Amino acid sequence: MRYIRYACIAIFAVALIAVAMANSDTVTLQLLPGGVAYLFAVAPKVELPLFVVIFIGIVVGLLVGFVWEWMREYTVRAENARNAREVRRLEREVKRLRGEKHEGKDEVFALLDEKS
Repeated sequence: MRYIRYACIAIFAVALIAVAMANSDTVTLQLLPGGVAYLFAVAPKVELPLFVVIFIGIVVGLLVGFVWEWMREYTVRAENARNAREVRRLEREVKRLRGEKHEGKDEVFALLDEKS
């Protein structure tokens, strides 16, 4: 299984390198369109290789997806926490009830009864 994972990582790396080599021309990125930049008197421009823009887009998309999924699963995590608290409470109650059941009995018989 480990070798399959390494093979997939190697294939993915080769594909990323091929994309980077094929898209090495520089592109100009502007934060705002020309008309809007004129209103704010700001026209930030950055020149980057196209593959960097592509990779940044992929990373940003992954991060947005992870955050979205984390927020979506909040109810599941909250319910799991409630269930875990309930299980701990019930385990304490069972332990207390078992102690009450054997109260007043001989300790040896209580231990034998507890194991059966």
